[in-house]
Amino acid sequence: MGDDIEALPAGIVTESSVEAICLVRVAAAVAALDETAVRKEMKAAHNRVDPAFVEEVILQSYLFAGFPRALNAARIWRTFSREAAAATLEQADDIAGWRENGKRTCETVYGSAYEKLRTNIRELHPLLDDWMITEGYGKVLSRPQLSLKLRELCIVAACAASGQQRQLHSHLRGALNAGVSPDAVERTLDALSDLISADRLVSYKLLFARVKRGGSDVH
Repeated sequence: MGDDIEALPAGIVTESSVEAICLVRVAAAVAALDETAVRKEMKAAHNRVDPAFVEEVILQSYLFAGFPRALNAARIWRTFSREAAAATLEQADDIAGWRENGKRTCETVYGSAYEKLRTNIRELHPLLDDWMITEGYGKVLSRPQLSLKLRELCIVAACAASGQQRQLHSHLRGALNAGVSPDAVERTLDALSDLISADRLVSYKLLFARVKRGGSDVH
């Protein structure tokens, strides 16, 4: 499956390097590839990765790929993992809690660019700003079932595969802000070498080199 990715603590679980590679490839396939490719990556992940990890990647994929792809991915995954998913929406009506968690998580990801991000998104539409924080960073990306480090690597993979370069720029930096090592980010990109074109992979590596030098970009 390629080179090792650093072990990333997830609070209640710890991912191994093989699990991390499997998950970023699943994230990329769900975001941008056809169902045959999604099935191939899920088959590779099955019996190598805790099913709960794969399901977290699928759940968060609706933020980056939309509900149709998330639903199709969940349907494919159920052909491999037939156990009913655990109900993990504790405090499902705690909107205020989601909002506060979302602020903290988003600020971790964006660091010193957090306030600028919030201003930019509010100017696009105030509801987009509220939903980004409450729904995206709060309800979904603050869930403890998967570490923020590994979530960010999966977001990098999804944005890379789907060609969302502006968001990729933000989340390459976000992964570093969340504590992922530069080597782990680079190995995540390398893990996609057969899923995206060589030209795009080169451009993404150049983009990451710019991020490491301090180049900034906020949505």
